[in-house]
Amino acid sequence: MKSRRKIFQKRNGGKSMLSEKDAMKSRRKIFQKRNGGKSMLSEKMEEALNEQINKELYSSYLYLAMSAYSSSVGLPGFAHWFRVQVEEENIHAMKLFDYVNNQGGRVRLKEIKEPPMEFGTAMNMFQQTLKHEQFITRSIHELVELANAEKDEATASFLQWYVEEQVEEEENDNEIIAKLRGVDKNEYVIPSVDQELAKRLPPR
Repeated sequence: MKSRRKIFQKRNGGKSMLSEKDAMKSRRKIFQKRNGGKSMLSEKMEEALNEQINKELYSSYLYLAMSAYSSSVGLPGFAHWFRVQVEEENIHAMKLFDYVNNQGGRVRLKEIKEPPMEFGTAMNMFQQTLKHEQFITRSIHELVELANAEKDEATASFLQWYVEEQVEEEENDNEIIAKLRGVDKNEYVIPSVDQELAKRLPPR
């Protein structure tokens, strides 16, 4: 064994036989074998999907801020509901993240803007939530339109999950807003809604 080591050390001086440049080329070849060296996504589609990843991560950040605010004003059920929503938004972002990678694209993470920290009343907070989800819905529809324009059937099909998810998101927000409308007539509405929101289960 020692003899073989000495022979090897004499042949390469104890150093790698590959230069740094050659090693880089070797790694590139390995990568190209894995994805064929091509992205299945057009540049426009890849950029738009990366933008959507950023929007989903901002959604997570926004709802985390709402959870913190709810805790600060004594609404633990609201705080819990928004914490669960944070998990959902992270799932949305990671599904896009994985899709871009699996299609041979390049995920490019961008700066996430700072969310507001004050949200006023419970009603105002959920009105802002609904407004944000409507913004996300429009963004998803624009992605579907782009996928169709780019003749990217795989991405158009993939995005249908998000289309259906957004219908559910807006329905949930509208239901909660409807319950909160009675707060002026009944002081027990907020505690009742808070208890109900505390029962929300995490995503599976």
